[in-house]
Amino acid sequence: MQEGIYERLVTCLLADELRDKPGRVTQMQPVEDAEQPEVLARHVADVIRDVLRGVREDARVDLVNRVVDDLMSERTVHPPVRHLVSVRAPGDKPEPPRPSTPLSNAALLTNVKGEPSLGAEIRAELGSADQVDLLCAFVKWHGLRVIEEDLRALRDRGAQLRVITTTYMGATERRAVDRLVQDFGAEVRIHFDEAKTRLHAKAWMFHRKTGYDTAYVGSSNLSRSALLDGLEWNVRLSRVATPHLLEKFSGTFETYWNDPSFVPYYPSDVADRDRLDDALAVAGGRVRPDTGRTLSGLDVRPYAYQQHILDALEAERQLHGRHRNLVVAATGTGKTLIAALDYRRFADPSTKRYPTLLFVAHRKEILEQSRRAYQEVLADASFGELYVDGARPERWQHVFASIQSLNSYGVGNLDPSHFEVVVVDEFHHAAAKSYQGILSHLQPRELLALTATPERTDGFDVRAYFDGRTAAELRLWEALQAGILCPFHYFMASDGTDLSDISWVRGAYDEEQLSQLYTGNEARARIILRELGDKVLDVHGMRALGFCVGVQHAAYMAQVFTEAGIPAQSVSGTTPRGEREAALSDLRTGRLNILFAADLFNEGVDLPDVDTLLFLRPTESATVFLQQLGRGLRQRPDKPVLTVLDFVGNQRKEFRFDAKLAALTGRPRRRLTQDLEDGFPYLPSGCQIVLDRRAQETVLTSLKTQLSARWTHLVNQLRASGKDTSLRTFIDDSGYSLSDILRRGQKSWTRLRRDAGHLQSSPSQVEVTLAKRVRALAHVDDPVRRQGYEAVLADPDTTGLTPVEERLAEMLFFTLWPDGGGHSSVRAGLSELVQVPDLVEEMQAVIEVAFDEAERPVAPTPGPLAQVPLRVHARYQREEVLAALGYASLNRKPNSFREGVLFVPELNVDAFFITLRKTEERFSPTTMYRDYPISQQLFHWESQSTTTERSKTGQRYLNGTSTVLLFVREEQKDDFGTSPYVYLGPATYVSHRGERPIAVTWKLAQPMPADLFAAATVAAG
Repeated sequence: MQEGIYERLVTCLLADELRDKPGRVTQMQPVEDAEQPEVLARHVADVIRDVLRGVREDARVDLVNRVVDDLMSERTVHPPVRHLVSVRAPGDKPEPPRPSTPLSNAALLTNVKGEPSLGAEIRAELGSADQVDLLCAFVKWHGLRVIEEDLRALRDRGAQLRVITTTYMGATERRAVDRLVQDFGAEVRIHFDEAKTRLHAKAWMFHRKTGYDTAYVGSSNLSRSALLDGLEWNVRLSRVATPHLLEKFSGTFETYWNDPSFVPYYPSDVADRDRLDDALAVAGGRVRPDTGRTLSGLDVRPYAYQQHILDALEAERQLHGRHRNLVVAATGTGKTLIAALDYRRFADPSTKRYPTLLFVAHRKEILEQSRRAYQEVLADASFGELYVDGARPERWQHVFASIQSLNSYGVGNLDPSHFEVVVVDEFHHAAAKSYQGILSHLQPRELLALTATPERTDGFDVRAYFDGRTAAELRLWEALQAGILCPFHYFMASDGTDLSDISWVRGAYDEEQLSQLYTGNEARARIILRELGDKVLDVHGMRALGFCVGVQHAAYMAQVFTEAGIPAQSVSGTTPRGEREAALSDLRTGRLNILFAADLFNEGVDLPDVDTLLFLRPTESATVFLQQLGRGLRQRPDKPVLTVLDFVGNQRKEFRFDAKLAALTGRPRRRLTQDLEDGFPYLPSGCQIVLDRRAQETVLTSLKTQLSARWTHLVNQLRASGKDTSLRTFIDDSGYSLSDILRRGQKSWTRLRRDAGHLQSSPSQVEVTLAKRVRALAHVDDPVRRQGYEAVLADPDTTGLTPVEERLAEMLFFTLWPDGGGHSSVRAGLSELVQVPDLVEEMQAVIEVAFDEAERPVAPTPGPLAQVPLRVHARYQREEVLAALGYASLNRKPNSFREGVLFVPELNVDAFFITLRKTEERFSPTTMYRDYPISQQLFHWESQSTTTERSKTGQRYLNGTSTVLLFVREEQKDDFGTSPYVYLGPATYVSHRGERPIAVTWKLAQPMPADLFAAATVAAG
């Protein structure tokens, strides 16, 4: 770069920009690293951008041409190269002090001799900030004193100050928080839930209209020692040097700020002050939590994982017409609160009109706590009557009854239809006679069953009462991210055994042969003891469960451990109840260090005390594996982590490591091989998975073999069934998923039936073409498409269809032929379906399976687009959306559309197709913070890079003259290929920043689905 180019550019630009402004004073400052062309180029670009922002569009070309002419001249300005730092007129206030670290630089501050203190830098940053965001675990009075004058000046300039803090350890001082609001005009939000507060971040961000934003992230709370003399480390970031980190900071802060669990605090409100005092006293251990009878007065809102369960329940009723539903969730996750929130949807709290309710449990304590939960949710302290331990209801409208009291009263004396809503807690007791009479007699409008353990110790599965279905089940990863389960450290070790010759019967190893291999295997036992000693700090202080093949194997392992000096005992489903309870008591008190269990996975071994699990047998079922893992995930204050040891040998090729690891990690199976090689980097906070070298080789070999040979396994399994079965039945019986069958290429259910010998015909060319597209139907999850598509598949003749039915037929057509298929019309293309009856039958079956698994309630688009066959929160491929909006035609084929934005003038609709994770392979900090949800109703989105505020497109976005529709997906690909988009519905403009691109915040008309928000938020966990 020519010497002096930067200085001449500034001079030229200022001559134009500041003309007719006499008396100006300009300050120039040396540009660090000026000899580096990229540094100068960045400064040049910044100046050009800032100056051109204020120039009329018709004058920009002339200005740029004159700048170029000047730069091409031979005149030079010799170093040192400087850059403009301020422009002010005579009489202006003195410049505020500048931070010692230039605004464009990053740095590490450690409060040591020779470098500025954090407090000094913060004061200087405050002097030029237009908005300040502070995130800290606690706020101290003396910390405020360090920066009080600067905060007062910030307030006087009208700059916004936002503070997020917590009641962590009771360290915050309420007077300091009050002063932030009252004296310095801050907006403050506080997380009051000490049990679930994991916010330990300490960070400042200083926003500037010039674009020179800065931030500090490190160990310093708002306290005197942190700002002045503590041994604190803080990293200084800048918009120039670290733009992507600033984007992440801003996005994460906005997400916290809009999270309902961070509650606005107003010291003028006595209730707010009292609540903060009480929360700080409890968190600091100065008082016990309030267990009184007065209600909190707060609006009870579900956590994201609870809302996901509530949405699934609503989908069961709305989409599937099921009104007898089972919820499975671990103890301590708020099952009763979920039931109360679900009940509130049927009620009208404003008029206190509630449907009749019967809540059944087996203990007085549970009933009292449950009634309190309903009272809090309904904000009605008089709600509910107890029927337990001598207390009898008088009104019989909302009864919390013990099973013993109901049976004593006589079930036959109850009107079967009197109670509109019946909730049964601890439903795993339902097989008992005491429950059977009630369940068979009562006929409520809604039955809701709650349990943590659907499988009983006697082998009975309570899902049999619900046609084998679970309406909603708490996902392991949602619970871990919410901090309601204990993190795990999972170790997989090779035990040297060879299972390749063990018989494989009905999708599992032969248990008799497996027990013979393990029982008496001294070499394997030595490996187990060695690994345990290596991974557990104190084996004599642990409380462990070991899962074994059978009774003999469990007894052998108990003997091995006892002889090794580790007190142990074996238990099974046949162990007498008294003996089993005594063993559990001994484990709890530490007289035993480990119990080895056989056929005993759930009830009776769900102990918070358990801190170690040993998997001593291969677990073929991912469901059973998670149930066993759940036995140790209960939290305790003195249990920082659950240690899990899983021992594996050389498995048969049928053993599904992919299913097990997908259940453990929550990751798509197609990502497991890469995750394994990378060390599983995407686990919830506090969790880790570690495989020894031999185990990793075994698992990798298995994963790669299964990916390449799974089709052969499927064919063999279907052939072995001996009959031509339905797709749904095969999936249920085999344990395979729909995505295993609908693989890329020509793999399909029809092809599988043919390869297994159940179909004798040869595939036609039409079938070969369409078989590749059947998987594009595997996301149909709303009743409108289900009925419309099935009607067309049953009768492809589109004569006499209504406009909505015609549009649905077009959506199906372009799903099957995105390129039009060479057809002269939609009707001509659909008529080809009569040539492939087997494939049509498969399409109908795929739609049935997909719809049956739908777990989100859907709704019509509000407003003028109500007749468009798109349902909010349903999933759609791009072809379906383009057809539904009337954009797709044989002259304008969907496969030719590659943009992320679409304007449909006929409907005055702007449709945005948003992929949250732009890259498929790796974490990408450069793209993750462009488009993301801020809350369930606010969404941050960036326009195309060429869009300006003054353009027609920009004006539509910012002035709200069009209807904006958002379609969002997490990733570009899923297990079926191209991922569908979730339709979030209409959105309205809230605010924006910048241009080329324009960063817009939209407000959704309907909140984003809780499970999608939890997966997509930049502040997940």
